[in-house]
Amino acid sequence: MLLTGRNGQVGWELARALQPLGDIVAVGRDQSDFAAPDSLRPLVLRERPDVIVNAAAYTAVDKAESEPDLALRINAQAPAALAQVALETGALLIQFSTDYVFDGARNGRYAEDDPPNPANAYGRSKLAGERAIAESGCRHLILRTQWVFGAHGGNFLRTMLRLAGEREHLRVVADQFGAPTSARLIADVTAQLLGRQAAGGESPAGVYHLAAAGRTSWYDYASFIVETARALPTLAQSLKVKTIEAIPASDYPLPAKRPANSCFDCGKLERTFGLHLPPWQHGVALCVAELAAR
Repeated sequence: MLLTGRNGQVGWELARALQPLGDIVAVGRDQSDFAAPDSLRPLVLRERPDVIVNAAAYTAVDKAESEPDLALRINAQAPAALAQVALETGALLIQFSTDYVFDGARNGRYAEDDPPNPANAYGRSKLAGERAIAESGCRHLILRTQWVFGAHGGNFLRTMLRLAGEREHLRVVADQFGAPTSARLIADVTAQLLGRQAAGGESPAGVYHLAAAGRTSWYDYASFIVETARALPTLAQSLKVKTIEAIPASDYPLPAKRPANSCFDCGKLERTFGLHLPPWQHGVALCVAELAAR
């Protein structure tokens, strides 16, 4: 098995979760340059994996507005190169995508067959990657996820904990909704799907939505993070924050437009593979506790 992006927050968890499934070659930027898609083919041909798990990505959402070509190269052209060599070798390609393939304008939850309509350069690059993989004809599984966090790497949860230790007052957007999804959950579900296939079960294929259960806003998410930290003595003593103010997204303008509604319908994944996705609060509490234990 070949794992790319091993040093990212999802890749780090995948390197742990995939270990029971067999030998893994895990590579980072030093061994796989996704900004140079043509360099990936020799890597795959050298390793000859039966499964390619691609956790490498360009994830700087706002920066992508000024670097759309680089985002497209890393998020679309590089996965396309992996898909082509996967087709030639018969490998299964697992790709991670995003809620940002949707514009967030609809009410209710997004299903896999809802029409994509990205509102920013990052979303367009990820959608282009999805389509390139599907059009290649290789065996593939695309897992769309959202609001990813973990104890490793940069993310909203860790940023809120840091700011809560530096400031007495925080202002957080309250009119964008989704489900915070832990990198650990993403990795564990990926391992379960691959384990099922290895045991002769149903082979994963196509696009699936993968997110924690429930729905929240960035404001309520931040409030839960702080409440959880207050209950842990090692973190409580470092908190300075006294108030968290709910604000509209219009009060916090960013270069890239974000979806107002990122909520997924994950029923297809749960029904197909017999899974139960836990509530988002469960993963957040575990992550805060892990950070507190450091």
